[in-house]
Amino acid sequence: MNRKDFITGMAATGTVLAMGQSLQAIADSFPIEDRLMPAYFIGHGSPMNAIEENEFVAGWRTAVKDIPKPKAIVCVSAHWLTRGTMVTAMKQPKTIHDFGGFPKQLFDAQYPAPGEPSLAEYVRDTVKGTAVGLDNAWGLDHGTWSILKPIYPQADIPVLQVSIDIAKPGKWHYEIGKELADLRRRGILVIGSGNMVHNLGMINFKLPQQGFDWATEMNDLFKQHVISGNHTPLLDYNALGKAAKLAIPTPDHYYPLLYALALQGRDEKVSIFNDKAVMGSLTMTSVRIG
Repeated sequence: MNRKDFITGMAATGTVLAMGQSLQAIADSFPIEDRLMPAYFIGHGSPMNAIEENEFVAGWRTAVKDIPKPKAIVCVSAHWLTRGTMVTAMKQPKTIHDFGGFPKQLFDAQYPAPGEPSLAEYVRDTVKGTAVGLDNAWGLDHGTWSILKPIYPQADIPVLQVSIDIAKPGKWHYEIGKELADLRRRGILVIGSGNMVHNLGMINFKLPQQGFDWATEMNDLFKQHVISGNHTPLLDYNALGKAAKLAIPTPDHYYPLLYALALQGRDEKVSIFNDKAVMGSLTMTSVRIG
């Protein structure tokens, strides 16, 4: 064996050992449980929900009140868009205030939940459909912390984010989502955070409690496919007609829905909550799986 082959072989062996160690670490820290943790898609809406008491925050709390306290939370947020797929791997993720024009109280809000590097390594090692990078720069954006702060205000549960590779199509994201299913067996809560209907360019503040006809039409169609378990039409939203193009002008807030739906098991119960349109062009409709 020449020197180059020897070094290459040793490097490969080191990679295998590192993967084995991270898989063993997760097995030790997050053993398989008898009960499958539910998964969620949450329509997160305005970041003000982080500090306000309203019907949507109440709906989030109700939707998780009967589940055990998660050992960790993995969130796919509409607000972390990357080229390639990343997972946060730092011990203490920062709270990201990725918005503008809101009161100082919201910018002062913090969500100091810990990270979990071993879980990040597990996600990296178990997702086979793409390379997953370990990120130590991002943190928790408002797609994550604005929903977790009202639900788990103690911020004592480790939280990771998985990014959205914005260059990939819906079916690709759905398939990657399936690879996160094992987390549910280990007491880990997986959340997709976005909005089924999300067109900020067409918001009408004179319609705080209702949606445009096209928004209601698409919300109803999305729910129909979610409840029936027929996810295939949802993977290519561009094929769903003109109303879909209005409801999803860009896929960032839609793709987290596909990650959540990908986790549904055969004949597993699905329920809808916070089913409401606001400001004409947004829906807060959320989904619980299991």
